[in-house]
Amino acid sequence: MAEEIINRVANSKLVVLDLEDFYPVGKRLLFDIKNWLFEGLVLREKEFRAQVKAHDWSQYQEAFVALTCSTDAIIPDWAFMLLSIHLEPYAKKVVLGNLEALETSLYQDIIQDLDVATYKDKPIIIKGCSKKPVPSSAYIMIAHKLRPHAKSIMFGEACSSVPLFKRISS
Repeated sequence: MAEEIINRVANSKLVVLDLEDFYPVGKRLLFDIKNWLFEGLVLREKEFRAQVKAHDWSQYQEAFVALTCSTDAIIPDWAFMLLSIHLEPYAKKVVLGNLEALETSLYQDIIQDLDVATYKDKPIIIKGCSKKPVPSSAYIMIAHKLRPHAKSIMFGEACSSVPLFKRISS
């Protein structure tokens, strides 16, 4: 007679936190202003403002937008501010930087607002593999958010986790 296989992980108090579960749904768009610059390098205010005025901003409805300039042009701050003002009625979020900076900003908001009461005094595994683009910085942010509350923090999968923190019992 074979012994019954017992799933000790399922029966444990371990809490698996998967940052992919918090991934916000929506289009991510990179808005590169290089094509709005003279020869890709010089911002001419009059022409730039004309481009801004003529642009169809509604195409960014409910999107997450990263503003950038992929050339070595020196762009005054007001230019990105002007773009963000025009995007504000449509986009869910606008950041300055690349798509990774956008993801980092999204996760920063999510983690900041996360209620950690359910993780109090529990051993936590922060799941490491994801199919969605969870930025590395999000793992650092969640570890810092959980540390004061968790009994322990591990990274990876239940079958092969890396211990990161364990509260010393007093």
